[in-house]
Amino acid sequence: METIIYSQTGKEADKIQLPAEIFGLPWNGDLVHQVIISMMSNARDNIAHTKGRAEVRGGGKKPWRQKGTGRARHGSSRSPIWRGGGVTFGPNKDRNFSKKINKKMKMKALFVSLSQKLRDNEILFVDKLDLAEIKTTQAKLILENLSQIKGFKDILSKKKNSAYLTLGARDKKIEKSFHNFGNILVNEVRNINPVEIAKFKYLIITNPKESVDFLISKIS
Repeated sequence: METIIYSQTGKEADKIQLPAEIFGLPWNGDLVHQVIISMMSNARDNIAHTKGRAEVRGGGKKPWRQKGTGRARHGSSRSPIWRGGGVTFGPNKDRNFSKKINKKMKMKALFVSLSQKLRDNEILFVDKLDLAEIKTTQAKLILENLSQIKGFKDILSKKKNSAYLTLGARDKKIEKSFHNFGNILVNEVRNINPVEIAKFKYLIITNPKESVDFLISKIS
């Protein structure tokens, strides 16, 4: 399958042949859902914690004698029904939310997501991004140029999760120039994953030939 490569000015620059084993797979919602849930669980920071009755202070002495007071019997002020007592079934920081996920499943989910993005005309291949200096205005001009391409008109106007921009290698000028856009995420192509693809509407792949070669190397 063949697709167009655009320049940062929004003009057609070249064409690229895409491998069907990466960009031509049928949709598999169950696989993608399982991988995304697993990745999000593994990235979860478990910080919520409540103290049980064994962790709160006090409660060593019986509040009052067992009988003869006319009140209900209690053995400790640590009881969950007492104010300041322990919490029953509360969140615990020792809970493990991680899920096992096979590398082949993760890679297959990535390729399935890329294939669906391409079918939906939400992948934009750009030959390269060349910025003379760190300037948000230059980055905005690039997005304005790309928004002139058919099907990508709201790439700049969409307020949240507009585009996921991948680079062949880290480029501080590009990263800092696009940093002020809250709807754009810049990352290296080696970090591309199904979670970010599902989160953002558009996917911009720079240096497409090198990026596709990198994805092909992951098949083996």
